[in-house]
Amino acid sequence: MKKPIRVLTKLLLITVFIISCNSKTEQKKSIAEAISVLPNATIKETIAYYYKLKEEYPTKYNFEKENELNTLGYQYLSNGKVSEAIEIFKLLVSEFPKSSNPYDSLGEAYKTAGNNELAIKNYEKSLALNSKNINAEDIINKLKYSKYDATRFGKKYKIKEYKDDLDELGRRLSEVNPNVYKFISKKDFWSAIESKKELITESTTFSDFLWYCSEIIANINCSHTSMGYFNQERKLIPIELRFPLEVKMINNKLYVSNSLINKEKVNLKDEIVAINGKSIEVIKLEIFKHISSQGNIETYKKNFLNAHSTSIIPYALGFPKSYNILLKGASNSIKLSPLKKYQNNFQKLPNYLCQETLCFNYSKDKKTAFITIRSFAYYGKRFKKFKAFIDNSFDSMAKMNIQNLVIDIRGNGGGPSDAGIYLLKYLSQTPFTYFSSSQFSESLNEIQPFSNNFKGTTYITMDGNGGSTTGHFMSLVKHLKLATLIGEELGSNQFCTGGQKRLRLPNTGIIYSVARNTYITTATSFPIDRGIMPDHEITQSIDDYVNDIDTVMGYTLSLLQKKDK
Repeated sequence: MKKPIRVLTKLLLITVFIISCNSKTEQKKSIAEAISVLPNATIKETIAYYYKLKEEYPTKYNFEKENELNTLGYQYLSNGKVSEAIEIFKLLVSEFPKSSNPYDSLGEAYKTAGNNELAIKNYEKSLALNSKNINAEDIINKLKYSKYDATRFGKKYKIKEYKDDLDELGRRLSEVNPNVYKFISKKDFWSAIESKKELITESTTFSDFLWYCSEIIANINCSHTSMGYFNQERKLIPIELRFPLEVKMINNKLYVSNSLINKEKVNLKDEIVAINGKSIEVIKLEIFKHISSQGNIETYKKNFLNAHSTSIIPYALGFPKSYNILLKGASNSIKLSPLKKYQNNFQKLPNYLCQETLCFNYSKDKKTAFITIRSFAYYGKRFKKFKAFIDNSFDSMAKMNIQNLVIDIRGNGGGPSDAGIYLLKYLSQTPFTYFSSSQFSESLNEIQPFSNNFKGTTYITMDGNGGSTTGHFMSLVKHLKLATLIGEELGSNQFCTGGQKRLRLPNTGIIYSVARNTYITTATSFPIDRGIMPDHEITQSIDDYVNDIDTVMGYTLSLLQKKDK
């Protein structure tokens, strides 16, 4: 009986094999590939051919999967054939009218073509079909509200509209940001919102409400969740209400860095101890409550205040019509003249050899190279520029047999992780893993350093403006002990919530961004509420600032001199 069973088993296996082979031969062909083979066909002819094949061979080609046409549309778009892409996406929409993604793709094509009206229309259809389409909601807000109404400074909304917007703000912050309660308890977060509601009266203006909202957002201590770089507030404030001096906070003291219209009343470097009867400490604490930064990092807040002093001080003081300042050592206050015009230069960054975003220099003796990287923000195709700069810099260093490297990342607000990883591959001597937690799985793998990596001594100058990817990069630099760090506490660290979603409050129209993805490097031993700390903490004095002396770089050069002796 065993032999017939074995024969039957073989017959069954052969039958299964034949069925399997037949199923493979009957697999439907790609419709996208089929309509792409017509030589010199117009897009109109290509689409006509699509309908012809669908009518004559409805089961031969894959008409059921929307990604077929979607991929083809993006191929046209990436090749600069925007009008052709639009037609393919229009076909996609007509074939899959109840799906969200086709409208999202068509919206992107119209946006690329500069037709914002149709882009918004299709993104709104996509969002209606899928309320969780964050991309569509984000772009709708960017396109619809790109023009900011700067005339609403004193406008008053209804009390209910203000309160409803505060509830909406709290709801969206807590829904979108996965770490909203990382640095503040849920109870304290919602209590803060209720306390702001109690402040609202019929006299509350739009500018007052902006200030309330900025504090609510800053409460969660996330640098990627904010109302922007004070753009909305700055655009609103009338020129005559601005604080008529540029000031710089150094070691919790406030100094005049530009007298502006008050040159005859106030001197450069004068220390201000009070404004309109309020001490600088009280004003500082009020301002810091409204600046979004990572954890309890104050260096970023300080630099933010310095950059926006003429506009942020009025908000903190309730928009006084005049300003009286008390200087250190003086018994009487000085009444300042109001501004008649003003152009904000956002305070100059200290620089040693370069004011550009990317620079490569070297010393006369060719022992030391200087690389300036003011930004890691080289996304997409622009990454080639960053890669070429880094490659060329390290190639030049190898040819010159450079012994010391100084990397200046002051003012670097971050960018894609690719940039930080690429630079680390030239600095690290051993394999490393960049992220311990990230939405990008490839960043969780072990990364091999370049064979021609730099083997000399590295110094990095840093400041409180270093954010996002700069924090990730520097956390690994410190963790792997790749360089000596000089300057002030970095404005970021190994932990951040990034990937911003742009939102708008329904009644007041306030625009804000909320981070939605968690990124943590493998340098998890550092505290998440403080920035990466320097090995040598150096602060620029007001004298050095006014005289354009780069204190941090000067100290770095002194370390180099000691090393080479």
